[in-house]
Amino acid sequence: MASESSFDIVNKLDRQEVDNALQQTAKEINQRFDFKGVDAGIKWAGDAVEIQANSDQRALAVLDAFKGRLVKRQVSLKNIEAGEPHASGKLYKITVEMINGITQENAKKISKLIRDEGPKGVKAQVQGDELRVSSKSRDDLQQVQALINKQDFDFAVQFVNYR
Repeated sequence: MASESSFDIVNKLDRQEVDNALQQTAKEINQRFDFKGVDAGIKWAGDAVEIQANSDQRALAVLDAFKGRLVKRQVSLKNIEAGEPHASGKLYKITVEMINGITQENAKKISKLIRDEGPKGVKAQVQGDELRVSSKSRDDLQQVQALINKQDFDFAVQFVNYR
C-alpha cells in the first residue's frame, strides 16, 4: 500500500528579492538624468513600499522602474498592489502593498477547481493561508499542478513541500 503524497500551494513573497529590486530602483533613480532634482525616492514603510516624487507622473515613472526590477528578479507583479498617486505636501506619494498568502476565498476557488476538474482521489485542504493537496498517486498531483498553472488567477501561486 503506497502512502499519500502531498504538496502545498502557497503565495509567498521573497522579501529579499523585493528588497534587492527596491535598492536597484533607488540606485537607478539617483543616476537617471530625468530624476535629477525632483525629490524622487523609494523606501520601505513597514511592510509596504513608499514611492515619492514632486509630480504624479514622476511617481508613476518610479513605480514603473520598480515593477521592471521586480520582473527581472522573478517576483510576480500579482504580489504587489500599488495605489494611486496622492499629494502629500509638495510631494506625490504612492503606497505599494505587498501581498503574501492565499485568502480563504481564493483557497476555496482553487479547491473547487481541483474537485471539479482534477483527477479523482485528490484531496485539497485549507491550512491557514496555504492549501495542502494530497493523493496516493504522484501522477495525479502533477496533473493538479499542470491544471493550476494553466489557470490565470489574480494572485501568484507556488508549489512547495512536495513529498
